[in-house]
Amino acid sequence: MNQQHLKKADIAFMAACTGLIVANIYYCQPLVVLISKEFGIKESIAGRVTYLTQIGYALGLLLLVPLGDILERKKQILFTTGITVLALLLAAKAPNFFVLQIASVLVGISSIIPQLILPLAASMAPEHKRGSVIGTVMAGLLVGILASRSLSGAIGTLYGWREMYLIAAGICSVLLGLMWLRFPTSTPAFSGNYKELMASVAHYARTQPALRLAALSNALSFAVVSAFWVTMVLFLSAPPFGFKSSEIGLFGIAGAAGALAAPLVGKISYGRDPGKTILIGLICELISFAAFYFTGSGIFLLLVGIILLDVGHQSAQIINQTIIYSILPEARNRFNTVFMTTTFIGGASGSALGFLLWNIGRWPAVCIGASLVIILNVFLIFRYYPNKTGNIQSVKS
Repeated sequence: MNQQHLKKADIAFMAACTGLIVANIYYCQPLVVLISKEFGIKESIAGRVTYLTQIGYALGLLLLVPLGDILERKKQILFTTGITVLALLLAAKAPNFFVLQIASVLVGISSIIPQLILPLAASMAPEHKRGSVIGTVMAGLLVGILASRSLSGAIGTLYGWREMYLIAAGICSVLLGLMWLRFPTSTPAFSGNYKELMASVAHYARTQPALRLAALSNALSFAVVSAFWVTMVLFLSAPPFGFKSSEIGLFGIAGAAGALAAPLVGKISYGRDPGKTILIGLICELISFAAFYFTGSGIFLLLVGIILLDVGHQSAQIINQTIIYSILPEARNRFNTVFMTTTFIGGASGSALGFLLWNIGRWPAVCIGASLVIILNVFLIFRYYPNKTGNIQSVKS
């Protein structure tokens, strides 16, 4: 792979790697009920593994992803993937819930490889195709996120939740060999030490208003997505549905179908007002929670809402990522660190908020609370996004 000869097969391979590795973070979501039964704990307590994994991912993004600017990226990817395999095996063999929680954090920390691949793909793409390339890689990532729920639900029902972690460890082991054979070496873009690198991350967060707005908006968007997926398991496992983990996992297919729109979003966004595209995505999210709220004993509105939710979120995320990757090419890893760390802090907060709202008022409370978060996001875009130029970089500090 190189910038002058970036082929479709190269992009497809990157997309596959991002999808298969990021799935590690989401396998646990349909398994919450099974985990609660084995350890004899409440489902809301077992649900901690979902946001502990996301917190771990945020920590990995903050502490490890910036190293992609000072280390040879291929070696970093291979070493981190090896740690992922060990963390997944620890989860599979966890003797109690405490160890499983520790393993969940480690799985999250070490599953940051997609956020090393994305900046690499962006740097390899010509400017006029960057949105499309990012969209394609993001489609792989999103399909991995959403299809992982279907896979883990089915495996959990047929064989048990531990077996899902064993299978995930096997997948990552195979990827480790393939990436060793296929991935190119890279030249570090930062000549300083780790302390100076992290100081520059903080500097960019302070001095780049475009980066701050994109990160905050995406964090709020991901928060509502996370709140939905973790509480949907509780919603569908209770009356009137009473679905099993395998049946609940199948709803991820609806989200995966929506993820296929990612390359199209990236392609049609080039040259257009990014603010309007983000707002359209947020409106889709708001409509989705209206559909969720009025879901009765049928699933039609739920399926429609899932597709709209994922199309809306990916629209906002792809545009935001395209923007931040265009500001300072030599600092893409560090920009991505700020962006994705903030995003997954939002996701972990959204998961925790979802369980809190569920305990307060079940499904209606989740839908209303998520809608309020979306409305806040819309307000931020209207308030701080430039109206005329459409250039997020013109936002004032």
